[in-house]
Amino acid sequence: MSAGVPQSLAGVRVLDLTRVLAGPWCTQVLADLGADVIKVERPGSGDDTRGWGPPFLKDGEGNETPESAYYLCANRNKRSLTVDLSTEEGQAVIRRLAMRSDVLVENFKVGDMARHGLDAATLRAAHPRLVYCSITGFGQDGPYAQRAGYDFAVQGLGGLMSVTGAADGEPQKVGVAVADLFTGMYATVAILAALRHRDATGEGQAIDMALLDAQVAMLANLGSHYLVGGEVPARQGNAHANIVPYQVFAVADGHIIVAVGNDRQFARLCELLGLAALGQDARFATNAGRVRHRDALIPVLQSVFRARGRHAWLTVLEAAGIPCGPVNDLAEVFADPQVRARGMIVETAHPQADTVPLVGSPLKLSATPVEPPRAPPMLGEHTFDVLREAGFSEDEIATLRANGAV
Repeated sequence: MSAGVPQSLAGVRVLDLTRVLAGPWCTQVLADLGADVIKVERPGSGDDTRGWGPPFLKDGEGNETPESAYYLCANRNKRSLTVDLSTEEGQAVIRRLAMRSDVLVENFKVGDMARHGLDAATLRAAHPRLVYCSITGFGQDGPYAQRAGYDFAVQGLGGLMSVTGAADGEPQKVGVAVADLFTGMYATVAILAALRHRDATGEGQAIDMALLDAQVAMLANLGSHYLVGGEVPARQGNAHANIVPYQVFAVADGHIIVAVGNDRQFARLCELLGLAALGQDARFATNAGRVRHRDALIPVLQSVFRARGRHAWLTVLEAAGIPCGPVNDLAEVFADPQVRARGMIVETAHPQADTVPLVGSPLKLSATPVEPPRAPPMLGEHTFDVLREAGFSEDEIATLRANGAV
């Protein structure tokens, strides 16, 4: 990218009244794309995740800073403004900032923003171009609307845990907060669509995002499995409900993934394993047959896979064009040459450390690429800059500070 070429969302201002993960994940994507994201935090404590450690970022002398690894994962490229929303002065600050913003994102409980006079209807009446996105556990209506929503609970309620884990084990949550993350990504898509609509019509709109909605939507083929087939999917462990063999196999020194996608690949796999006759067996020659007879097939394959180590198997499987892969821990992930070649580890300067390592953005755009990131902001780091840009006088800022509103 040549110098001076703006990023995709350059000129878009986002007022971010979210904390923890779903909302900050959404606004981090917008920030990566060039939006000016102003993160509004509670004075003194800030986003809850600032305290969710250890681990915490260490300074140049090895001492822990207040910046948790959790907070750092979802807040790069933003500016931090501290405002006390419980005060009338603080609410007035947010209203004033909202009038200068293109997007407002919040994840307060249903009704909280209305009590502060900061709800979509109130702000959009004064600023019709505003795109206002609310993220809650269950949405703005329905019998659960007043409930607090948490990723773990939503993974259970939304069915994901019923299809995750060993077939003979207990229901299992996913290792990261996928309901939060998917909701954040869906919210990003909705905001971009609303901005496109605003550019065409001049009108913003309200967006109602719910963790449970996103969780149910991301059931994908398993949701369709039930709705179309009338059969409740069961836990398959690392196997696939509709494709066989498509799972983890134990090998001499760990585990590998084998993901056979069609009958030709299965026949090649059988030849590679010295089981050519198995590929011609009427029970296993088609994927539908393999799904029906997986209990007879998988133990035979597993007995062969145990004979060799991970590297040996992956080498021959890849050479034969059979989809496969290792089961890496995170040290192996971040040492992987492909991960490094794709820029998925980035270092950036930080006020309390020489540098901070961050996971890179997966967004690769040819004309408006994501630029090297700015570190997630310190609590309140940009409060006075943001207020001055919004037209607050030095006397107004001094009064707000003296009254504890900022």
